Amino acid sequence: MTLRIAVQMDPLESINIAGDSSFALMLAAQARGHALFHYDVRTLAYDTSEGAGGRLTCWGVPVTVQRAGGTHFTRGEYRLIDLVADIDVVLMRQDPPFDLGYITATHLLERLAGQTLVVNDPASVRNAPEKVFVLDFARFMPPTFIARRIEDVRRFQQRMLDKGLAGDLVVKPLHGNGGKAVFRVPADGSNLGALVEMFQNAWVEPFMVQPFLPEVSAGDKRIVLVDGEFAGAINRRPGEGEFRSNLAVGGSAEASELTAAEEQICAVLGPQLKARGLVFVGIDVIGGKWLTEINVTSPTGIVAIDRFNGTDTGARIWEAIEARHAAM
Repeated sequence: MTLRIAVQMDPLESINIAGDSSFALMLAAQARGHALFHYDVRTLAYDTSEGAGGRLTCWGVPVTVQRAGGTHFTRGEYRLIDLVADIDVVLMRQDPPFDLGYITATHLLERLAGQTLVVNDPASVRNAPEKVFVLDFARFMPPTFIARRIEDVRRFQQRMLDKGLAGDLVVKPLHGNGGKAVFRVPADGSNLGALVEMFQNAWVEPFMVQPFLPEVSAGDKRIVLVDGEFAGAINRRPGEGEFRSNLAVGGSAEASELTAAEEQICAVLGPQLKARGLVFVGIDVIGGKWLTEINVTSPTGIVAIDRFNGTDTGARIWEAIEARHAAM
């Protein structure tokens, strides 16, 4: 059956087709015969003036995609699209920031429940931000502290020293992405005050603090789960002069297998992800055992995984989406 798919994402002109997971998903959907539309989340509109219930629309455009630099997409004419009457699946793929605009969009898309399938489930995305949802699985995490006061952070650092753990800390925004604004604080805390001031001025929410894990020099593994099942993994190594391994900040990817501890993490997370309607999820694990994030907003990594493993993760994701749509 041909599905009509509306992809809520950033402008197609700005993506890097060599590694962009959203673009790979669009190619995979098109290869399966599905029709693609693109829209900007800022064009969502909800109207209750036409009778019972409300009508959710967007200003969108039909698109076709191809893996050809500079000419990787063509589009038709923009028009008003009814996300119930005109669309079968909404693929929510715009990048964070996970701010009130993002949250509001999940509230609007949640109103499509039972009519149009939204992937990942918008209510679950809203309730499972990357660095907060992971706290449900604290037994797999390194020691973690969330706060805003520098006095509290200093006490946490002293506890890490007292326990014989590395005195260096990593400080990162609670709703950041792609390795942005992630800082390493030395054991003497010499730059901690300035960093806390910056975080307090830049973000209203608290920030996350963890001990620096030396194992990150050997890589930070991205593991992809599709409808709760393991689909593939890559190891991301930091670039020269960096401790961050995100591909977006210069990290490099290599093939990888799962450790026994990582298999256990996947076994525990998988059923909960599936139950929440989180079809495409990327989790991050350091040192083969330390779970640091559960990425549900706009996970990445499938292009590199498929390149190393000879798999087709995009097709696997669409198989899961098609099965969910058929069951509605």
